[in-house]
Amino acid sequence: MGRITGAFGIRGWIKIQPFTGEPGNLLAYPRWWVGNAVGWQEHCIELAKEQSGSVVAKLAGCEERDAAALFRGREVAVPREALPAPAENEFYWADLIGLNVVNMDGEDLGVVSQVVETGANDVLVVEGDRERLIPFTEQVVKRVDVAGRVIRVDWGSDY
Repeated sequence: MGRITGAFGIRGWIKIQPFTGEPGNLLAYPRWWVGNAVGWQEHCIELAKEQSGSVVAKLAGCEERDAAALFRGREVAVPREALPAPAENEFYWADLIGLNVVNMDGEDLGVVSQVVETGANDVLVVEGDRERLIPFTEQVVKRVDVAGRVIRVDWGSDY
């Protein structure tokens, strides 16, 4: 849902760069999981607010700037079951990672390794015989079958 960019102020607040479409979406969750590859820990949120396109928050038990600074670089997540179900033709990025990408000619282009936000539209990073950057737009992505683990695209293998 976001990445902690550092301490905010002197009273133990942290600043988060949200990965959500709307920065304020994080405010809907009273508990966050904070961590990295080493491990994750659940934290209660005492206070949080949106501020200039980011989110600042006070984690329970984090009372001073030095303690908040230790969270820098960690990710912020919420349990999957806490998220609302996506609307029709909407997908969580995490659901797209690992899906096979096949073009309209049936050629296997590879597997989605990540999704990148560019401002204009999201882009699928597809790893196969080479890396491909495929726009996640209606014109290109024709069908996403999460259960079947495949994305059908109108994209040539020579692009």
